[in-house]
Amino acid sequence: MSAGDFVLQMPQSPRSQLEVIAGESDPHDSQRRGGITSLTVDVPSARRPPGETHPSRWRTPEFFLYYVIFIAAVLWMIYVPMQLSSKTHPNYDSYRHRLASGWFPGTQIDNSDAQYRSFRFNLPALGALMAAFFALKYAYMRPFLRISAPADNLYRLPFYILFSLVMLSILHGTSIVKVLCILSLNYLIARATGGTRLAIPATWLFNASVLVANEWYEGYTFGTLHSGLAFLVRWRGVYPRWHVSFNITMLRLISFNVDYHWACNRIGIADPGRAVSDKKRAAVFHPPETYTFRSYLAYVLYAPLYIAGPIITFNDFMWQLARPVDIAPRTTARYALRFLISLLTMETLIHIMHVVAIKDARAWSGMTPAQLSMLGFWNLIFVWLKLLLPWRFFRLWALADGLDPPENMVRCMANNYSPLGFWRSWHRSYNLWIVRYLYVPLGGTHRLVATSVLIFTFVALWHDLSPRLLAWGWLAALFILPEVMAKRALPPSMFGERWWYRHACAAGGVFNILLMMGANLVGFVVGMDGTQYFAHQLVNSWNGVRFLFVACACLFVGVQLMFEYREEELRRGIQRRC
Repeated sequence: MSAGDFVLQMPQSPRSQLEVIAGESDPHDSQRRGGITSLTVDVPSARRPPGETHPSRWRTPEFFLYYVIFIAAVLWMIYVPMQLSSKTHPNYDSYRHRLASGWFPGTQIDNSDAQYRSFRFNLPALGALMAAFFALKYAYMRPFLRISAPADNLYRLPFYILFSLVMLSILHGTSIVKVLCILSLNYLIARATGGTRLAIPATWLFNASVLVANEWYEGYTFGTLHSGLAFLVRWRGVYPRWHVSFNITMLRLISFNVDYHWACNRIGIADPGRAVSDKKRAAVFHPPETYTFRSYLAYVLYAPLYIAGPIITFNDFMWQLARPVDIAPRTTARYALRFLISLLTMETLIHIMHVVAIKDARAWSGMTPAQLSMLGFWNLIFVWLKLLLPWRFFRLWALADGLDPPENMVRCMANNYSPLGFWRSWHRSYNLWIVRYLYVPLGGTHRLVATSVLIFTFVALWHDLSPRLLAWGWLAALFILPEVMAKRALPPSMFGERWWYRHACAAGGVFNILLMMGANLVGFVVGMDGTQYFAHQLVNSWNGVRFLFVACACLFVGVQLMFEYREEELRRGIQRRC
């Protein structure tokens, strides 16, 4: 992506979207690894775009100046939250009750976030579950491997179903009955309406109703369903609130129904009979006999991806079972190393920066605008890491099983200057799902503004039925518009070679970053009132305005480095489109 590449390249109709044939290269060999660009996780089907790249700027005087500013800014950004987390800080007593004992005597950690605390506490159990999965899978596969090496992995379907049912019984107890009832009703809708005009409306209406009802009735207690069923609550499982994570399952239900409907109408790509890229796998429809209840259960309840994703379409899942993708052991090993480094980074963060506890206790009395901004920034970094870790753990599990689901977090949160690129790389598998099942059917670029508002409204309500996330969704949709308008006003085809164009794009990137930080502070950190307080402190005092000016200058340097990083990717034949 060049400095001015702000355009959203998406097809405009279901048939055109589904009939695009992607490249045929192996997704794990399509990129030239090495150098600084290897810091970013591989994205399947990355390809070199037409045209030449600019000469490298890494060793120019301009960029040596940027390095000095960048290093100084990053060191200061680390120092400020560490100073705020010091026991000698005046606000320490306001949040100390939220801290826990650290790894070493005398140290404290900020383990106050419930979501990450749950993952951190349960990580050993998840590791044991993964080990049990592979041990039992090996025992199940031995008879098949003894006879002959199967050409596909479809023989694994019974094992996947049985293991998933046992896992769900442990997780949700007797509530597994509720999950299976919903799954069965959804499958009946698919079979009854597939190929007709009712298929997609019926699927969406059913799943949206289930999502709202799950929230409203808090998972439906058996006693309220029928007094004779009250005895079933005796075994609640280790994670009885099954409905909290059911929104992930809902995406798979819709994927199966819509993929089956499109297969009935032969919308998509006919099986080419050879290996294809990840993009094409999702669009290739299968024979009708593939869309069975057995395949459906194995897909929806697939153990490595059931709890948190990443999300994979039914077509892609079945393709990879029918024609296993060659995932080199070193690819899985590198990914495991990435996960461990990310985990160590998070553990270091919660030991030296107590930003979540400070935020939750609203212990920001007396803070300067600069300190408030760093409190907000590092809370956003924490949100990024707490989501990245479970997503990478479960994707690692799937990779070790021979399945290649989409990578959810392509870039570091701080390595984004474009809202469109940011949403492509943040929860990427969800973005791909949105494009296939919502964006394209709703009209794509023909109705960009209306479609964006509808999609971000759905995304917000899908996450949680709360006004705060609804406000976040509308802000996210609104903040895409400046980028779209800037692209139309200053197209790279006309101005891309002008000396000032890169700097104008960097200034636009700074503006985008401020908007994205504001929207995500509203949705995931301090809410609307907290964000308004932060903004008020920034613009209503001379110290705040002065800091904002310096911060924008530093962000300008950061965006220039992001541009050059992407140029370096293009030089190495990599285009991640984010």
